[in-house]
Order: sequence, then C-alpha cells, then structure tokens
Amino acid sequence: MSFSAVYKIVLVIVFLVVIFELGQALYFMMTDRSGSNRTVWALTRRVAFSALLILLIVIGIVTGLLHPHGVVVR
Repeated sequence: MSFSAVYKIVLVIVFLVVIFELGQALYFMMTDRSGSNRTVWALTRRVAFSALLILLIVIGIVTGLLHPHGVVVR
C-alpha cells in the first residue's frame, strides 16, 4: 500500500471522527438536562479535528499527495 493511499485513508478517518463528534455533541445536548459540559467538550474536539483535517488537506495539496480538480494555477 502506497503512502498516498494511507494518507487518504487517514483523511477519511479524521473526517469520520469529525462527524462522530458532531453527532455525539447533538446527543449530549438533547439528553443532558443538568447543564453538563459534555456538549462543549464534544464541540471543542470537533473543532480541533476539523482544524487538523484542514491542515492535512493543505499539506496534501502542497506536497502533491492530493490533486484538487478544477483549480487553475497561473
């Protein structure tokens, strides 16, 4: 398995973690009535993983591992 394939798998896993954290925050928001901080922490983790995902995408484009479609560089 090439490094490019492993890199793309890592990107998909991080994206799925972002979606999971968003769902977890929604669940905590709907079930916690006592005002716990679980929703805030889930959303904080989601923002951190989203920033990591954006950073990985930028690194992938800069290094040539990812090739965006429809982007014209002049």
